[in-house]
Amino acid sequence: MCAEEVPAFLNDALKFGICLGLDRMVELDRLLGDPQKDLKVVHIAGTNGKGSVSAFLLSGLCEKGLKTGIFTSPFLERFSERMRILDGKEGYARYLEDETFGEISQEDLDRLTEKVREACRTMVENGFEHPTEFELVTALCYLWFSENNVDVAVLETGLGGRLDSTNVFESPLCTVITSIGYDHCDRLGDTIDLITGEKAGIFKKNVPAFCAEPREMILGDEDRDMVRDTLIRRAKEISCPLTFVGTGSSAGVYGDGTMSFELEGYPGVFVTKLQGEHQIKNAALAAAVLRDVFHMDGERIIDAFSKTVWKGRAEIISADPFVIMDGGHNVQCSKSLSDLLNAVCGGAYKGKKFRAVMGVMRDKDYEGMIDIFRSYGPDLAEVYAVKVDNPRTLLPEELCKQLELMYNNKVKVLCFDDAKDGLRQAFNRSKTDKMPLLITGSLYLIGEVRKEALRCATTDSLLQD
Repeated sequence: MCAEEVPAFLNDALKFGICLGLDRMVELDRLLGDPQKDLKVVHIAGTNGKGSVSAFLLSGLCEKGLKTGIFTSPFLERFSERMRILDGKEGYARYLEDETFGEISQEDLDRLTEKVREACRTMVENGFEHPTEFELVTALCYLWFSENNVDVAVLETGLGGRLDSTNVFESPLCTVITSIGYDHCDRLGDTIDLITGEKAGIFKKNVPAFCAEPREMILGDEDRDMVRDTLIRRAKEISCPLTFVGTGSSAGVYGDGTMSFELEGYPGVFVTKLQGEHQIKNAALAAAVLRDVFHMDGERIIDAFSKTVWKGRAEIISADPFVIMDGGHNVQCSKSLSDLLNAVCGGAYKGKKFRAVMGVMRDKDYEGMIDIFRSYGPDLAEVYAVKVDNPRTLLPEELCKQLELMYNNKVKVLCFDDAKDGLRQAFNRSKTDKMPLLITGSLYLIGEVRKEALRCATTDSLLQD
C-alpha cells in the first residue's frame, strides 16, 4: 500500500528551499549509520531524460532478476512515487498491473521519517544547518533501500550533480549523463561549459561513465563541442573511463501508441511505449549500461524495453480525440515534443491544428518554449492557459499576454485559475470537434491534472466535478 500522506516534518522542511552543498548530507548520513554505503548504485545526472533513462534501466534490471530500487523527482501524483522497489520480473509485472506497486508504504515512510527527524535534531544541536527537504527525503530513501537489501539502486540527481545530495557515493557501479541543456542557470551557471561541469561532478575515479553523445543534443554546434570537450576534460582529470553513446542514423517508426527503432550492435527491433526521437537516445544510453555493466544480452534488453512505462512523458491519454500530455519544461523538451507531434501515429497529426492546455513555472524559459511551438509546431489554434498549484506558477493572465504577443493575436487564448476546470473544458471541446489536444508546460501541471484527464477520457459528461 503506497503512502498517501506526506509527514508534516518533511513538508515543513520545504521552507529551507534549495541549498546546494554536501556538508549537511554527509553529516546526516553519518548520524543515520551511512546507509548509502550498503548500496550498489547507478547514478544519473543531466538536464533532460533522467527519468526516462531510469525507467528503461528499471525494466532492464528487473528483467535480469535483480531487486531494484529507483529514486526520482519530482513526483507527479503521489509523494511515494519518488521511491520504489521492484523485485525482479514478477515485481515489474505487478507494477504494470498497478502503478502504485512497490512504492514506499505509509508505515515505512512515517517510521523512517522519525529516524531522520532525530538525526536532524542532533545535527542542529551540533551547529549544522537544518537539512533541506530534498536532503531529508534522499537520506530516508537510502535507509529504505538499505533495509530492503536492494541489489541495485538507480538514483537520479535532484539538481546539477557535483553538489547534489545524491553525490555521496565514492564508487558507484557507473555514472550516467543524459542530454544537457540550459536550465537552472541561476544555480548551475549561465554557460554550457559551467552547466556541463556541474553535471560531470558525479564522475568518479576508475568508475565507468556513460554519456549521451553531445553531437546529438539539441544545442548549437559550438555548445555541442563545448559539452563534449568539458566532459572529456573532467573525465581525464580524475581517470574516469568515459563512453559516449549515440544513436547514429536510427530513426523511429511510429505505430498506434508505440515507436519502433533499431540500434547498431543489438539484434532485432526495439518497440517501446516511450515515443519520440529523444527516447531513442535515452534507450541507447540505458541499453549501453545494461550491456556493459550488467552484461545483459541484446535480446533481453529489447524485451525489457518493450514493457517500459513512464507516465507523463509524451503519454497518450486518448485516441479519439487524440490527447497527449508531456511534462517538458524547457526549450530542449519543447523541441523534442514538437518533433514527436509531427511524427506520432505515422505523421497523422503533422500540420493539424491543435488545442492546448498549458501551465508553466515563471522561472522557466516559457518564451523560448512558446517560440519552439510557433516555429516548429504544433499549429496551435486555441490555448487554455492555466494556473498550476505551485508557488512558482506563472499566472495564466501573464501567459495569455505572452501567447497573444508572440502569436500576434492569431491564437484564441483563455485563462483559468483552476487547472482541472481548464482541462475539462478543453477536453470537452475536443470531444465535440475532434481537434487533437496537447497538455504541457510543466511536470507539476501533469501531476495536477493527469487523473482528471484519464477520467475525461472515459466519461461522457466532462463538466461535472
